[in-house]
Amino acid sequence: MKALRFTAGQLTMADVPEPAPAPGEALLGLRLGGVCNTDLEIVRGYMGFEGTLGHELVADVLACDARPELVGRRVCVDINFACGACPTCAAGDPHHCPERTVLGIVGRDGAFAERLTAPVANLFPVPDAVPDEHAVFVEPLAAAFEILEQVPIGPGDRVLVLGDGKLGLLCAFALATSGCELTVLGRHERKLALAAAAGATVTTALEEAPAFDVVVEATGSPAGLREAMDRVRPRGTLVLKSTFAGTPEVDTNRLVVDEIRLVGSRCGPFDRALEALAKGEVDPSPLVDARLPLTEGVAAVERARTRGTLKVLLDPMG
Repeated sequence: MKALRFTAGQLTMADVPEPAPAPGEALLGLRLGGVCNTDLEIVRGYMGFEGTLGHELVADVLACDARPELVGRRVCVDINFACGACPTCAAGDPHHCPERTVLGIVGRDGAFAERLTAPVANLFPVPDAVPDEHAVFVEPLAAAFEILEQVPIGPGDRVLVLGDGKLGLLCAFALATSGCELTVLGRHERKLALAAAAGATVTTALEEAPAFDVVVEATGSPAGLREAMDRVRPRGTLVLKSTFAGTPEVDTNRLVVDEIRLVGSRCGPFDRALEALAKGEVDPSPLVDARLPLTEGVAAVERARTRGTLKVLLDPMG
């Protein structure tokens, strides 16, 4: 079968063996995959990953001995594959299992292949009302909703999202459901218009440094952290969403003196993301800039790297 592989520093389409599900796993057939900024960073050296890329997907269940009723259903996949046996898992925190693999990121081939396997426990059936073009956004949208799981945000809270890329916009969409006073700072009028349509105040410049209660850093750039620290009020909360190859410098003195709460934020609640899509609270379809065949995976990644591009989708059916 065909798969988009990153090995020895090269990104190629390759023929690879069909995967065989282990006990407790399902065999999945990819319907759509989404190219994420993390995929682009992996190609730059992030996490030292080699193998099949991809972790944003909607797929058909082709075989599933553990839950045969799922065969034929569309599913999304929680990308953290936990061991299920360690103290962290026993405490109900599989996303931080020290033995976990992460689909297409850590120790596990990803979704940009005609077929893949995943633990049954990680499958989330997609409601019939949610089309594939929306369902493929469940993983990054869940990551956006994680902010609301971690930080109490509601009406009256002044919240700033830094960055108008794919993740920044999804964070804005999720935060807009809280009723907060939301501002998005970005560089691209076209992208900012999408945040404005969701109810955010948008701008390409903040001449002064307003004291925001919560600042979400989603620029995908080391410089974003410095900008975020300039925008959060003393005793405010700074939420970090960006991951990238490299290590940014952090002025920890500012964190101490201003008593800023620093929150790392990664994966989130798939059930909440699916609910938001099913209810129409979030419409991610305007983020799609291109849909290419899986066989053109290398070109899809190059397209996703192009400045100004939002989401690029990969379709195994062409």
